[in-house]
Amino acid sequence: MHKPQTKKSVPRQVRIIGGLWKRTPLPVADAAGLRPTPDRVRETVFNWINYLFDGAWDGRACLDLFAGSGALGFEAASRGAARVLMVESHGPALRQLEAVKDKLHAEQVTITRGDALAKARALGAALPSGPGRREGAFDVIFLDPPYQEDWLAKILPHCAALLQPGGLVYAESEMPLTGLDAPWLEDWEIIRADKAGMVYYHLLQYRNMTGIQA
Repeated sequence: MHKPQTKKSVPRQVRIIGGLWKRTPLPVADAAGLRPTPDRVRETVFNWINYLFDGAWDGRACLDLFAGSGALGFEAASRGAARVLMVESHGPALRQLEAVKDKLHAEQVTITRGDALAKARALGAALPSGPGRREGAFDVIFLDPPYQEDWLAKILPHCAALLQPGGLVYAESEMPLTGLDAPWLEDWEIIRADKAGMVYYHLLQYRNMTGIQA
């Protein structure tokens, strides 16, 4: 949930928009390049996911690899996700995430400090292989990385190994992925996409994991 923009335009807090903790404020750390996903974008994205999951969040596991303010991960937990793993490398942001978790008594949320790419690789290596649902894999992966650093090209190829059958990847970027001719996108289908201001956001599904499973 990082965007390149000036310090003056970065909001100091955002709010959870749905579920158990609706309207709970989330502080935004003062860090270069960090900006939370706008409320209206999150509302649209979670409407997409709710539709595809038929509203069934019970038992779902989510991975937020660039957690920032935690707006995406806490939103998923608020709506009923059973397990949310947040990864963040920035110290002050990490401490704010821990404070929010404590305030909400969000036992289903785990927060870890580290590099997103290294964490994705380590998680993939630890998961069992094979068809069907796998213990420890994720139903939704949130990718909202810093712009202009090719993060999606680096990390998306590792996400297929982390997903449950029918799993989804949410990806934000500074450019549209629809119609983009890139090797790292070849195995992915863009099933939803939209734009808000300068933010392009997408839901992707791995082509060999067709069919949303409740």
